[in-house]
Amino acid sequence: MVQSQQESETLEPVAGQSQSDENVLAARNLSVWYGNFRAVRDINLDVKRNSVLALIGPSGCGKSTLLRCFNRMNDLVLNSRVEGQIIYNGTDLYAPSTDSTEVRARVGMVFQKPNPFPKTIFENVAFGLRVNGFKGNLQEAVERSLRQSALWEEVKDRLNSSALELSGGQQQRLCIARALAVEPEVILMDEPCSALDPVATLAIEDLIRQLVAKYTIIIVTHNMQQAARVSHETAFLMVGEDRAGYLVEMDATDKIFTNPSHEQTEAYITGRFS
Repeated sequence: MVQSQQESETLEPVAGQSQSDENVLAARNLSVWYGNFRAVRDINLDVKRNSVLALIGPSGCGKSTLLRCFNRMNDLVLNSRVEGQIIYNGTDLYAPSTDSTEVRARVGMVFQKPNPFPKTIFENVAFGLRVNGFKGNLQEAVERSLRQSALWEEVKDRLNSSALELSGGQQQRLCIARALAVEPEVILMDEPCSALDPVATLAIEDLIRQLVAKYTIIIVTHNMQQAARVSHETAFLMVGEDRAGYLVEMDATDKIFTNPSHEQTEAYITGRFS
């Protein structure tokens, strides 16, 4: 039996923090600074468990910056600073006592461009498990992750081949399998289809619809049709006069795309944004 990563690690709730059972993540008065530049300001939103949230908006509005806050990837950026809170199951992810390594085990990341390691297919999926000292059956864990990412049937006979030999779409699904291997609860996807052809894009979208039964997914996308196809809720960000990104509105995706509350949102999704 595969040991759950979540069984071996704990993120302790912070006293005084509460969160609705239906929400897995929440941003509270969140601002992100790069030196003296504020990239994102005063974001407040909730992310429902086992749902897909799409982050949309023009380039430079802070979508990727916001996304990376959810697993503390901005910690790796020189001179970055986060103000406010990200609450994960009642725990403040930016509290001094919170281990960023544990955060990234719970909240996985898939990047814009497929980035397999120059290793075999098997070792790519096993990498995070080995780093985290996984004690279960490695073969079973790798197979499970490849099945979840809809890649097993395509690679099961060449697990010892280089991951770099896979097509772009296969490489991206491999990266998803690598993220799934450590059994996160949340998966962050930063424009995961932007480097893929239409066939590979549809494969990733189908995969997202399957994965949401077990995982919560937050996806950044510039593709309005993609946001409409795969997400349950959509958050629209804009750039303020101070060049900081801010949240215009967040609602059910159907409402955002058919009856948004703000004129700015309607202008953007209908292509009249300038």
